[in-house]
Amino acid sequence: MCRPRADTRVRPYASLTHMLRIAVPLSTFAFLAAVYVSASQSTPAIPVPSFRVDPAWPKPLANHWIVGSVAGVAVDRHDHVWITHRPSTLQPNELRSIWRAAPPVLEFDQEGTLVSSWGGPGAGYEWPQLEHGIFVDGDDNVWLGGGGETDAQILKFTRQGRFLMQIGRQGHGRGSNDTDNLGAAANMVIDQASNELFVADGYVNHRVIVLDAASGKNKRHWGAYGRRPDDDYFKRAGERLPGPFNGAVQHEDKPSQYDPAAPPPPQFRIVHAVRISNDGLVYVCDRTNDRLQVFRKDGSFVREAFIAKQTLGSGSVWDLGFSIDSEQRFVFVIDGTNQQVYVLDRASLGVVSTFGGAGHWAGQFYGAHNLAVDSKGNLFITETYEGKRVQKFTISSRP
Repeated sequence: MCRPRADTRVRPYASLTHMLRIAVPLSTFAFLAAVYVSASQSTPAIPVPSFRVDPAWPKPLANHWIVGSVAGVAVDRHDHVWITHRPSTLQPNELRSIWRAAPPVLEFDQEGTLVSSWGGPGAGYEWPQLEHGIFVDGDDNVWLGGGGETDAQILKFTRQGRFLMQIGRQGHGRGSNDTDNLGAAANMVIDQASNELFVADGYVNHRVIVLDAASGKNKRHWGAYGRRPDDDYFKRAGERLPGPFNGAVQHEDKPSQYDPAAPPPPQFRIVHAVRISNDGLVYVCDRTNDRLQVFRKDGSFVREAFIAKQTLGSGSVWDLGFSIDSEQRFVFVIDGTNQQVYVLDRASLGVVSTFGGAGHWAGQFYGAHNLAVDSKGNLFITETYEGKRVQKFTISSRP
């Protein structure tokens, strides 16, 4: 019997009345109105990409395996989809009887079949306290980050899981101007032209750091606006940032002194993702500042945009990807607090559409965390918290 496919196609807002047909609390009216204004002012003349969730992707795992919070996703040059998840986040009632945690690194083919699995503690390296972020480079090497309080390292493996290199030492981090260690690195990407590793560093530190991908040596780093990061800024403000995710959902009130009405914050709070566009711009997700900042590769600041600026708690700008047209005219930004995807016009960084919503059905999210785009333009979106899955959104129209 054919199963109906859940329809989550992107549809640009036609009117504020159309927006309010979405089932949302009245308290979010101001947020939706702001998105509507942004969309109305920046809608491009070209078609906006739309997507349809594939509820049958990926296929069920063998060996009675299940996954915990999925904290990273990447697509390699073969269009295989890689995820890293957190076995430690599985609850006792999920591991009853015959069920057990899958290895923390899983590779799927385009049909959603599991083709390899590996990871965990081993000889010669320090496995992360809390798995966070995955990237597969052009030579099929797999890079992994760690979002735990003491995670100051990045690991590099072959695609078969053979250890190659560790950058930084667990527990040795000395802050956002340390050139030898990381600080709960959330995500990374390699610039193939220069063989440089750009790292979103991250939960403990507040910077982007650029390393030589062959040796791991430091090359440069920067904070918000391309300035030198200043960890004392938060202490002077009397602020205690929310720590790395520890299995408990943060209170969605005001865990830090982020103030939507205040001038733009001079420092990054949680640097959650870094991505590089085809034209060489570096896009940085400043998650709990609800902010996307754009730089040149040397760290010089270009511009910024706030998305759902009234969002408190875990923030609105978690990860991003680009449309696959040559100009990459659209940016897809995921929001794991408001549980949706924003489609941005890359030229203006204005929101032109959204899709998704809160929930556990196909096409909905609970903790939309990371995003990757394959060569066909399909999106792969992971979920942490109690979402604990990866979903495929097949592109159904494109620019």
